Amino acid sequence: MKPGSSTTTLVVDADQPRSSARPVAPVDVAVGLLLRPDGHFLLCTRPAGKAYAGYWEFPGGKVEAGEDVLSALSRELEEEIGVSVQQVKRWQTLVVDYPHALVQLHFCKVTAWSGEITMLEGQQFTWETHPVQAAPILPGTIPVLAWLASENDVGYDVQKTL
Repeated sequence: MKPGSSTTTLVVDADQPRSSARPVAPVDVAVGLLLRPDGHFLLCTRPAGKAYAGYWEFPGGKVEAGEDVLSALSRELEEEIGVSVQQVKRWQTLVVDYPHALVQLHFCKVTAWSGEITMLEGQQFTWETHPVQAAPILPGTIPVLAWLASENDVGYDVQKTL
């Protein structure tokens, strides 16, 4: 899978049945990679009650009707972690086929924000760098960690996160 590929679909837990209630078209999700100048990036746990609760991921959420990706990301980061986006650029896109949902993840690099990071949905957070210590990692996040490592010329062992 190459960085930026929006045609490749990552199939997660392929041995599990897919929900018949999920839409055929992927749900658009805006995802923010909050990047500090020292190379650390923010990971958060998925809240209790959601699929893959407790898994580590980048923050973000569903793009609502009438929103574009960057507007959705700004709204989601305010609602989820209490920060206002100051500087952001779209980066990569990935389609992930989970048993419960088919999602198209729009990854954006956030290099400036205001406000103190506060977990507003009861999740945990950590600032990570490579090699990532947080576990377990949400499957749709794993390729992104590899892309970041590749950009920073750092090796990343995907098998350690599985």
